[in-house]
Amino acid sequence: MGKGPLSGVRVIELAGIGPGPFAAMLLADLGAEVIRVERASAVGGGMATDFTNRGKRSVAVDLKSDRGRDVVLRLVEKADVLLEGFRPGVTERLGIGPDACLDRNPALVYGRMTGWGQDGPLAQSAGHDIGYIAVTGALHAIGRAGGPPQVPMNLLGDFAGGSMYLVVGVLSALLESRTSGRGQVVDAAIVDGTAHLSTFIHGFLAGGIWEDRRGVNMLDTGAPWYDVYETADGKHMAVGAIEPQFYAEFVRLLGLDGEDLPGQHDKDRWPDLRDRFATAFKARTRDEWAEVFLPSDACVAPVLSLEEAKEHPFNTSRDVFPELGGRRQPAPAPRFSRTPAETDGVPVLPGGQTRDVLTDLGFDDVDALLESGAVAQA
Repeated sequence: MGKGPLSGVRVIELAGIGPGPFAAMLLADLGAEVIRVERASAVGGGMATDFTNRGKRSVAVDLKSDRGRDVVLRLVEKADVLLEGFRPGVTERLGIGPDACLDRNPALVYGRMTGWGQDGPLAQSAGHDIGYIAVTGALHAIGRAGGPPQVPMNLLGDFAGGSMYLVVGVLSALLESRTSGRGQVVDAAIVDGTAHLSTFIHGFLAGGIWEDRRGVNMLDTGAPWYDVYETADGKHMAVGAIEPQFYAEFVRLLGLDGEDLPGQHDKDRWPDLRDRFATAFKARTRDEWAEVFLPSDACVAPVLSLEEAKEHPFNTSRDVFPELGGRRQPAPAPRFSRTPAETDGVPVLPGGQTRDVLTDLGFDDVDALLESGAVAQA
């Protein structure tokens, strides 16, 4: 267990993939004790570089056996939160659904992570991030004018619209339970979260200052002062010079101050303005432009690869990618003044701590459980 602001909180994570493990990792980074419950058949597998499993301990359980199911319910009795990411109804069929768990621990917060939600016409359908953000309108809005929607990896749906909302929901319910003494179910759907993330844009749309098509608006590469530009070495710089004073600084540092440029907000001449910016950026390499623009108030930054980002002076100065568990990986965030978040950075493998966890939690039948196959030790 860590020493962060969630120290003293115990979380049971029913193993899954993607947004569920990331949410559990975030809670672990913040100091919660996270016990990841894997299927017994997973012992011997796992990935030593799955950073979303860092800072946890793993118990392997035969979820289809009566004794295995009882192990989970006994863990629940000693927990504050349970996280699961199965299709709706799966944990109920396993005998570890919300009713069974809240019967054992009425103060439990039961967090459920799905793409489509616990109900609705698509609740039982398979899906992935790309489909979830597609039906919210968010995917439609990302891309250049005249081109297809562009996929933002799985950051927008799985992790922003999914994991982060699951964490916010679980912590909110946990805070409420401290007063009421009662737990509840948190239904975190990626579709719901991604739609909610779009609130700012929907406000612009309702106000008539956003067009419902991509690549023609202020924040979607429509504006030439909010875009990326290729440099002499084929790399790119990112420009976000929105406010007049920042735009003026951008133009000055780009070497175009005093020239007869189209007005910043003259949309009819945005193509001309974009051409002027593009030509200017091609005169130097990315790193040369970075020297010009950083630090400044021009709101311009180099576009770095994932590996380059680890070595950028800004990131190294703040230790954004420290060496944890022998590997460079993103540091816990956010940062706290009094109860700093921390992690050993070591991903757990299935069943690696079964005996230790059960012993620590007061199970007096660990050997019998191992011998019966209800649990397994790696």
